[in-house]
Amino acid sequence: MIESIKPVRVDSWLWAVRIYKTRSAATTACRAGHVRVNGERTKAAQTVKPGDEVRVRISGFDRILAVRQTLSKRVGAPVAVTAYDDRTPPREPVAMVAVRDRGAGRPTKRERRDIDRLRGRDEQSD
Repeated sequence: MIESIKPVRVDSWLWAVRIYKTRSAATTACRAGHVRVNGERTKAAQTVKPGDEVRVRISGFDRILAVRQTLSKRVGAPVAVTAYDDRTPPREPVAMVAVRDRGAGRPTKRERRDIDRLRGRDEQSD
């Protein structure tokens, strides 16, 4: 395990702990303003050290990570998880919505029953 206490670039750290698949993706996220260190937007070259809080916006949701150890090389997933504390609050469950393609026509009887079941309306309760 490569463990260090010295500061490491934020884009390199995000790649090393497997938040992003590539270092260039982490750099792009930093340039776009999706990465914050201790509450402030960062450039890719800013350093992080143990104790810093890193907020990363992925797929429209923020992940809050507290740096435990700095890694400069990519490591396996079990080791990467030990490098940070995930302080992300749990997401609210999103209700599934039945979506039909435009121009698909009127739903069949089977499709209507499936849509009603998805929405929680059973035909026995009516």
